[in-house]
Amino acid sequence: MPSNKSVSDAPIVQFTNCRILRDHQLQREDLWVREGKILNPEKLFFDEKGSADVQLDCKNSIIAPGFIDVQINGGFGVDFSLATDDFKSGIDLVSQKILSHGVTSFCPTLVTSPPSVYHQVLPQIGVRNGGAHGAGILGAHLEGPFISKEKKGAHPEHCLRTFEAGAFQDLLATYGSLDCVQIVTLAPEMRRSSEVIRELTKRGICVSLGHSVANLSQAEEAVQHGATFITHLFNAMLPFHHRDPGIVGLLTSDKIPAGRRVFYGMISDGIHTNPAALRIAHRAHPKGLVLVTDAIAGMGLAPGRHTLGQQVVEIDGLNTYIAGTKTLSGSVATMDTCVRHFQEATGCSVETALEAASLHPAQLLGIEHKKGTLDYDSDADFLMLNDNLYVQATYIAGEEVWRQDVSGM
Repeated sequence: MPSNKSVSDAPIVQFTNCRILRDHQLQREDLWVREGKILNPEKLFFDEKGSADVQLDCKNSIIAPGFIDVQINGGFGVDFSLATDDFKSGIDLVSQKILSHGVTSFCPTLVTSPPSVYHQVLPQIGVRNGGAHGAGILGAHLEGPFISKEKKGAHPEHCLRTFEAGAFQDLLATYGSLDCVQIVTLAPEMRRSSEVIRELTKRGICVSLGHSVANLSQAEEAVQHGATFITHLFNAMLPFHHRDPGIVGLLTSDKIPAGRRVFYGMISDGIHTNPAALRIAHRAHPKGLVLVTDAIAGMGLAPGRHTLGQQVVEIDGLNTYIAGTKTLSGSVATMDTCVRHFQEATGCSVETALEAASLHPAQLLGIEHKKGTLDYDSDADFLMLNDNLYVQATYIAGEEVWRQDVSGM
């Protein structure tokens, strides 16, 4: 057998008998992995004269990039917006548990909170690679407190803030640090928001528009200043109106700067958006759709009372409300459930459904050269799924980190 030693001593694993999602198509090819990266087999054969050390039969599974959840508030009893002594063990628990949902990277999300919470929690959210310990952390998503009172949704009104004279300094003082921050959701109609959007964008932080009563021109102006995302489209914003479609109008706006794409999150759980609304958004702007769970601490737990930051929420089936109201407050849906529901509701292809949870969030965050695809040299974070899009196994950096237990079936 030819030696692989010329380039690396690391073993080469060949995944065979599978359909790989590559270039927007399921292709019947093998997947080659070494040292946590996806290999180009042609280079391996012709340049290195190498071959596989290990072959794994995938039994005709689909192999797709790992899912990336850019809006998740917690799960399994852990609330990312609560400053607890064991916060680190909480985040570790969630990152471990969501491997079974196919999530290989995520952005822990904090809802509107007092400054003291940000100051305590944010230093404990370190960006880190995924592995057997759990999904990778890409950085925090701060949803609020610079949002609209009218569209606060489940966010506590007494913690909402506006931008004062030193707008960006206000934001820094509130959060304490932006070191591990990946996304900030704000309402673009707020005075001085433009300078804040410009400053955040300059630092490589994604600005998302949400919990807002902005009209379309205010939303377009925010995009021209650097905003690239919409937080849970249709939820906590003005409803579409034909004379001024508001933030929703960004999906078909002709005022988006050349070469830029606006992405939008959707909670595809069958509760937050009617399937018809999901279809309208998808048909209007398919390449911008990013599936998010917006999951709260109650995900994975029995119905009953749980927390979302400063609020008490009640879970009733798949519905989650602020206790004593009918105000929706996050979801208890898992990412794999959202992918299946999206495909069923829109009738889109399997490839499209999978890319909405992998490629699109990676493009949003500008990490598509290493995550969200199975291109050569990208990170070997991937899933094995059956034809009904149920996750059978999860891999991070080419190592199996979770597998469906079929012993009892």
